[in-house]
Amino acid sequence: MTFVIRRAGPKDVPAILRLIRKLAEYERLLDHVEIDETRIRESFFAESPKAFCDIAEVAGDAVGYAIWFYSYSTFTGRHGIYLEDIYVKPEHRGAGIGKAFLGELARRCTDERLTRLEWSVLDWNQPSIGFYRALGAIPVDGWTRYRLDRDALAAVGAKL
Repeated sequence: MTFVIRRAGPKDVPAILRLIRKLAEYERLLDHVEIDETRIRESFFAESPKAFCDIAEVAGDAVGYAIWFYSYSTFTGRHGIYLEDIYVKPEHRGAGIGKAFLGELARRCTDERLTRLEWSVLDWNQPSIGFYRALGAIPVDGWTRYRLDRDALAAVGAKL
């Protein structure tokens, strides 16, 4: 199968939304999806975007995406990339698309002298964990990810 990895453009907005919903369904989080086409346009195609999206395309059809943004390391004094999502439709898995996404991002890190490429994976997602380990990725021991959102975010913001 021949595929192309390219930067998403405004015409990809409906496909990006469909693929996000497919990922959420796979992760059993479809009820958490709030994003719509307007937010996708604002996020990826604003004058100065804060997040970026790459698309995998087969015969003109978007079959996967990688959403990422720049992070920063205070210890190295350099930026990195945080991969928020990577998704490939099940029928296109095993063709090298996931590796190509990670390869493109790793190349970007090298070209831009960034220090790291990081992401999170759900504990139960053994197929993805196996895929990442096969590439040489290692889990970051000793760190637990925390989050403030919704009511807790508003409450902390109001108090401080």
